[in-house]
Amino acid sequence: MRMFWLGAMVLGVALAGAQVPAHRGAADARLKTIYNAEDAWRKAQRGAEDEDHPEKILAELPRVDVATQEAQLKHWQGVLRQLDGVRVAELSADERVNFEVFRAQIVVLVNAQKFREYERPANSDSTFWSDEEEVTRQPFKTPDDYRNYVQQLTDIPRYFAESVDEMRAGLARGFTPPKATLMGRDASLEPMAEAKNAESTIYFKLLEKMPASISPAEQKKLRDEAAATIMNGLVPAYASLLKFWRDEYVPHAQVSLAAEALPDGKAYYQSKILEFTTLTLTPDEIHAIGLKEMAGIHAEMLTAMKASGFKGDLPAFLKFLRSDPQFYAKTPEELLMRSAWVAKEFDGVAGQYFGYLPRERFAIKPVAPEIAPFYTSARGGPGEYLVNTYDLPSRGLYSMPALTLHESAPGHAFQLPIAEEVIKARKLPKFRNVYISAYGEGWALYCERLGSEMGMYHTPYETFGMLSYQAWRAARLVVDTGVHAQGWTREQAQQYLRDNTALSDHEIETEVDRYISWPGQALSYYLGEMAIEKARRKAEAALGPKFNVRAFHDAVLELGCVPLPVLEEHIEAFIAKGGVGPYPEMEQ
Repeated sequence: MRMFWLGAMVLGVALAGAQVPAHRGAADARLKTIYNAEDAWRKAQRGAEDEDHPEKILAELPRVDVATQEAQLKHWQGVLRQLDGVRVAELSADERVNFEVFRAQIVVLVNAQKFREYERPANSDSTFWSDEEEVTRQPFKTPDDYRNYVQQLTDIPRYFAESVDEMRAGLARGFTPPKATLMGRDASLEPMAEAKNAESTIYFKLLEKMPASISPAEQKKLRDEAAATIMNGLVPAYASLLKFWRDEYVPHAQVSLAAEALPDGKAYYQSKILEFTTLTLTPDEIHAIGLKEMAGIHAEMLTAMKASGFKGDLPAFLKFLRSDPQFYAKTPEELLMRSAWVAKEFDGVAGQYFGYLPRERFAIKPVAPEIAPFYTSARGGPGEYLVNTYDLPSRGLYSMPALTLHESAPGHAFQLPIAEEVIKARKLPKFRNVYISAYGEGWALYCERLGSEMGMYHTPYETFGMLSYQAWRAARLVVDTGVHAQGWTREQAQQYLRDNTALSDHEIETEVDRYISWPGQALSYYLGEMAIEKARRKAEAALGPKFNVRAFHDAVLELGCVPLPVLEEHIEAFIAKGGVGPYPEMEQ
């Protein structure tokens, strides 16, 4: 499933306490007409996901050719014009939130098309071919899933060809990821490009065992069709892509690292800041915030270091943490089990900090080996917490509690299911089930800091690991803006993380390449956490003894992902109501 990573543009409309205008019903109806029509348009597109059943496997992939891209820009610009004609002051409270979230999505989509981001469908962190390979790791639930999957395989060569055409167009105008971040990424193409038989490929593996509801004769037919498509279509498509990547794309990719060096780069980078932070801060303002926050965290890190009994300075302590065997798992299973232990430990205190708990549980799985070398340390979401077990000497155990709280519960694998459940229960529009990075990553980082309050860090090393992760995200404010707006080199960015965090060299190299390839995304984490921390301090000061941490957390989570200014005003309404959360019977 493809997921939008969205920021937002908001208009600063009050979410509560406003008088209800006489024409509220008409304004609500007009907004609903706009977003329902947009939803119908999306459903009509080739390769559109069934948002009522996002787990369903598609029989075809979307079109990504230039004509389709231009048509999408025209469509979303038209939607934006319609939204600008809505009388926001006349909307009901619920529809005002819908307006803010929906308009945010449309602004991001318009900007992406306007700057032709589709001409960069591959970077150091994610690629269009790895997105397609992801379907091979999904659990199929129905016979139609298998049939659609085999049909989808026939569409991959067309999809790859259109993507390569777009990459060529980007190459021609200097709109590519930096060459330095693309080196070695061709390794993920080799297994398919050089496959000698279909049975050895990832695309065939999930057809080895099919449900009994598919007759043996049809199973054989599906396997035969898939094998022929893989060898006659997919392998040549991968081989062609690999040749293009090695001979044409990487050698001529842009040398500069900065987003501002791209065509119309200053405006482009500012659009990415808006997308990922939901704020209108400038690169210089964000850089200054990062430097200030780093100084405060640095002082906390020194306190934790002294509590450990270490005799020496911070650089020596960082070297000790990166090299001493006591801090590293010996096997992948040990790393996975340590992660599971932390997750279950949270279960024991969850009721003290949250009134509403999600019904959906999550599994803990290793990152797939074919993508692990270039993948982040972990990633979580509905139903799963992926732990990277590649290169164990780079996975410090002292960081596992903070990492697990961020990616599993009460972070991503906790927040996202709550959002889905609330949206379904309240029958909110489908576009509300969206991931806004500033909110989602800000919440997950807040959960790392919350771990101290919950008693999840048992040694000074684990506390330092949490603080190192806080420093890592604050450092991103400095590094991202340094690279994309101030001319920093790759080595300069790596050294800044090396000097200020306990991350391993492998993690530092992988992360810096991600920031270079994905302008602005790294800014969302710490700015999002700061917004939540600020809202909590305001609620604590205003409510005094009436402040209830469970009610506060439930209030933060009850809207799902929203732009940060919307969250801020929602918490102001929470305070005005006396700090009563959305589930008072659960929060006592």
